[in-house]
Amino acid sequence: MRILLMGNPNVGKSVVFSRLTGVHVISSNYPGTTVGYSRGFGKIGDQQVEIIDAPGTYTLEPTCEAERIALKLLETGDVVVNVVDATNLERNLYLTLQLLERNVPVVVALNMWDDTKHRGIHIDLDRLREMLGVPVIPTVALTGEGIRQVVESIPSAASLDVPPRSSDERWVTVGHIVEQAQQVTHRHHTWLERLADASVRPLTGGIIALAVLAGTFVLIRLIGESLIGYVVDPLFDTLWAPVILRIHELMGPGILHDIVVGEIAGGEVDFVESFGLLTSGLYVPFGMVLPYILSFYLVLGLLEDVGYLPRLAVLMDTVMHRLGLHGYAIIPTLLGLGCNVPGILATRILESKRERFVAATLISIAVPCAALQAMVFGLVGERGVEYVAIVYGTLFAVWILLGIVLRRAVRGFTPELLIEIPPYRLPAWSSLVQKLWMRARGFVVEAVPIILGAIVAINLLYAVGVFDAIADVTAPVVTTVLGLPKEAVVALTIGFLRKDVALGMMGPLSLTSGQLVVGSVVLAMSFPCIATFVVLLRELGVRDMLKATALMLAAAIVVGGLLNLVL
Repeated sequence: MRILLMGNPNVGKSVVFSRLTGVHVISSNYPGTTVGYSRGFGKIGDQQVEIIDAPGTYTLEPTCEAERIALKLLETGDVVVNVVDATNLERNLYLTLQLLERNVPVVVALNMWDDTKHRGIHIDLDRLREMLGVPVIPTVALTGEGIRQVVESIPSAASLDVPPRSSDERWVTVGHIVEQAQQVTHRHHTWLERLADASVRPLTGGIIALAVLAGTFVLIRLIGESLIGYVVDPLFDTLWAPVILRIHELMGPGILHDIVVGEIAGGEVDFVESFGLLTSGLYVPFGMVLPYILSFYLVLGLLEDVGYLPRLAVLMDTVMHRLGLHGYAIIPTLLGLGCNVPGILATRILESKRERFVAATLISIAVPCAALQAMVFGLVGERGVEYVAIVYGTLFAVWILLGIVLRRAVRGFTPELLIEIPPYRLPAWSSLVQKLWMRARGFVVEAVPIILGAIVAINLLYAVGVFDAIADVTAPVVTTVLGLPKEAVVALTIGFLRKDVALGMMGPLSLTSGQLVVGSVVLAMSFPCIATFVVLLRELGVRDMLKATALMLAAAIVVGGLLNLVL
């Protein structure tokens, strides 16, 4: 048996899914699309059943890709559990009526039942069951209330032979049902409701947004850097480094040693720069990226479950449309300031392929990560705060101008921001942890093999002299167009491994203040670090990744050349 969970966005459908399936969950994209859905298994009595969490949809008359996929999945389901927001029957029952017209067995899970009490909403369950003709179960997915009753009612799911109605007829029927089964009494707003109203007003919403985003940025960095400094680095340094040194002694010099272990200098292992499979190949995904992935997804999940993300998107929608994006794009952009990896991963929340390409490209080119920013403040800041301002001002101007260019040049569409703004709710930590585990596991399974493959390929290219040839070819551009010494080529190349290290290598080159600004901007705009590059490849695909790479190199040379002329 295949059970399909269907409902409007923001009705708690994913939490119901988690309650029904436990931890054995498979997340994937629908074939031929980037629209994701989750699949898991549960039990009804002694029978194992497949449970699918379909994309949220308001109607079975599709208006976007997600709704089209939900309709296709409906054709494969044996029973539909229609998750309904009990606090907004009028909006939700339209989809319920459409499902009943499909003559598919339906159970209605009346979710957020606890919120109805706080809002003065009284629903006559017996009357609602009578009018719909299907089982109606009140649930509170966050606590698990009513989930057992939903499972027990699935065998008695009812299918009705209801003839298709027009849209107007459905709304008339919805109105009649709500009038008969629901009563609303007056009550005062709670502090959460007053905060929700303030969050979408331009003035107060802007202040709240700045506070939330600053807190998000600090929290992601704090958690990520704490995991690296107090957990990951000690484990690698105390437990794994001795193993690497022993393998280094046993293998001896040679190409195989360079691929497996990498470069060992002074009897110590530098996991960032050694660039072997067992050194950088493991440290990059687990030591540099995964801590930020965990912190990012923890904070993102918290903002999702609380209900803040739709409010932030509404506030920023007008500005982001100028760049060919909609308001949700501000989230990955700002997260990229902490680390480009979670920033690019967060572009998944954008609906169209065009938006994901534009947002990921802008992040890779014009949004410096926290590590690079630290070096900019430390190294460039020694020459004067005005030079730091030039670096940031240039990158911001590039973000704006390049976004405008991409809006006109990249084919596709930017959908209008038509979203439901849910009320603020206190999150359930069990659900938060489960989502974190699913997302982190997905990153490890998908990204680690690509990073290891990149390590092998780069070592082989380095062994045959490809990187030396690149340095020789690019030296005229670096020295003439950018006005940097030839030695800066090495630093710019190292930027592919770690940008903050690359900028640090420019310190001993006796650069002028202008040259240091040019080097910082070019380094920020050119090739992303290997971790970001791998995620970019995975999220965009080979073709769009190559387009983004060509664009970032061209933009870096043009902007660097202009800065060289001005400074």
